[in-house]
Amino acid sequence: MSVPDTTGPLRAAPATPAINVSFFMAWLLALVFYFIQYALRSAPGVMVPELSAAFGLTTLGVSSLVGLYYYTYAGFAIVAGASLDRYGAKLPVAIGTLAVALGSVLFGLGATAAAEYGRLLQGAGSAFAFTGAVYLAARAFSSRWFATAIGLTQLAGMLGGFAGQFGVGPLVHGVISWQAFWLYAGVPTALVAALLLFVTPGRHEAASGSIWSIFAPYKVVLTNPQSYLCGLVGGLLFMPTTIGDMIWGVGFLRQGLGVPAAEAVARSSMVPLGWVVGAPLLGYVADRIGRRKPVLVAGMLLMLASLIAIVYLPGLVPPYLGGLAFGIGSGAAMIPYSMIKEVNPENVKGSAAGAMNFLVFSLSALLAPAFGLALMRLSGGKPLTLHTYQHADLIWVGAIVLSLVLTWFLRETGAAARTAS
Repeated sequence: MSVPDTTGPLRAAPATPAINVSFFMAWLLALVFYFIQYALRSAPGVMVPELSAAFGLTTLGVSSLVGLYYYTYAGFAIVAGASLDRYGAKLPVAIGTLAVALGSVLFGLGATAAAEYGRLLQGAGSAFAFTGAVYLAARAFSSRWFATAIGLTQLAGMLGGFAGQFGVGPLVHGVISWQAFWLYAGVPTALVAALLLFVTPGRHEAASGSIWSIFAPYKVVLTNPQSYLCGLVGGLLFMPTTIGDMIWGVGFLRQGLGVPAAEAVARSSMVPLGWVVGAPLLGYVADRIGRRKPVLVAGMLLMLASLIAIVYLPGLVPPYLGGLAFGIGSGAAMIPYSMIKEVNPENVKGSAAGAMNFLVFSLSALLAPAFGLALMRLSGGKPLTLHTYQHADLIWVGAIVLSLVLTWFLRETGAAARTAS
């Protein structure tokens, strides 16, 4: 008597649900966290004169204070990726969100030491935002919709960057003081932390091994030369926006071009708005054609052309269009995030994302004060002028050109290239 075969077509496998509701709700909250931390990252750019007066800082001092964010962001990017793999998202992401809330309150107290510690806390907590959202999206969505979820995640962050300039500027220049903004911002951020702790599913399996074993995957990622190339290219493309625009964009427009404060904020905010369009669009095109490098190069060329037009040929393109084009091209900076995962083994994907954030924001941590120092030395202690900014912004021109050169050595990881091989 034969035994029926239950492994064949007579018995269909249970369908995998398109969305895991519990993780989906947690992912939505992580998007709110990512939005808030990006808004707080870019907000200092619209209040540089106020910060300089309140803390008695020079141009270099303001740049160094604001740039503290990137030091802890870079360092905790490694911790975030490792802790998510070991402990799940529930505690790490909630603690990261609470750290940003506390950092916001400290920054708003008006004392130099508190502001420094506040900025450091903001950077440390923010390191859990993108990696946490990606971790939750991987569990909330089926593989068919995962790329779309990542695009929406980055879109939320860029909307936050836009709000941090376009929305915060009018607030601190007429409605509330800059200190009140930071104090008030801590309240909804703390609320999101509490909701994340309540909503996010816990990790069912117990973590095993020593605490140092969670960093073992980084040995694989950081011994791969392609990982460093991805990090360098991504970092070089991030800096002209995260430092050049989000910190100094308003100053360039006001002091260099004589644009009124409200208009300067609106024009500078076009860059993160362009990211909202460019990041998902360029990612979709790269997936559609199955090639990463051609889309990456196209974004770089658009960045370079629009930067030259804005800084060195003002008036050549309509004011708002130039910033929007620059932001759209900057969206290409997300492509190396996909590439670093594709050049490393499947079992170290989370650590690859953490390593990418570390490499990218280590560059930002180094260049933020360096750019402020360049402005100060070029100005000779006098008020900043268009001539001063044009000389200093050659740093960003060089960063984009260098990223173009390094892209030549990146391995193509798109689906078309894998199929061809």
